[in-house]
Amino acid sequence: MKPRIRRAGLEDAGTLSRLAARTFTEAFGHLYPDEDLQAFLSESYSVERQRVILGHPDYAVWLLEAEGEAVGHAAAGPCGLPHPEVAEGDGELKRLYLLESFQNHGWGGHLFKSALDWLQRDGPRTLWIGVWSGNLGAQRFYARHGFRHVGDYEFIVGRVRDHEFILRREAGATGSDGTS
Repeated sequence: MKPRIRRAGLEDAGTLSRLAARTFTEAFGHLYPDEDLQAFLSESYSVERQRVILGHPDYAVWLLEAEGEAVGHAAAGPCGLPHPEVAEGDGELKRLYLLESFQNHGWGGHLFKSALDWLQRDGPRTLWIGVWSGNLGAQRFYARHGFRHVGDYEFIVGRVRDHEFILRREAGATGSDGTS
C-alpha cells in the first residue's frame, strides 16, 4: 500500500507524540546522555504539547502514514528562530522527520512540499528552517529548495548545546528544482 499524507488533527496528539519522540531519537538520540534525551522528549513531545500545537490556528502538522501507521511528520508555523531579520509574517518549517526505513524514497520531499504549500497559502513569504550543523543531507536537501545559511544558534538538550544553522529562503524564491 502506497503511503499517504494527511493533515493531523487534535485526535492525532498521541500518535504525533510517539512518532516525534521516535523519529527524533532515531535521528539524534546518539548525541545526548539518556537522562537529557528523556527529559527533552518528555517536555518537547508530550501529548499535551502536541495537542496545543495541533489546536493552534497558526500551526499545521502533516502525517505520513503507511498501512495505517504514522511513519513521518512535518510541522510548520510562524518563525520562532533567533535571528534579527525574522519579521512578522515569516514562516518556519519546524519539523520534518521520517522513520529511517522511509527515508530516501521521496516521502520527505512530499511532506516538505505539503508544509511549504501551507506556509505560502496566502502568497509568497520569507521562510526559515533550523537544522543541525552536522546534518549534511538535510542541508543539501534544503539548499536544493533555495534555502541559504544566514545564521547560527544553540539547540539545547539538557547539558548539550548543539550547533544549529539558521536557513532562509526569501519570499518568491524557488529551489534549483523549480519548486516554490
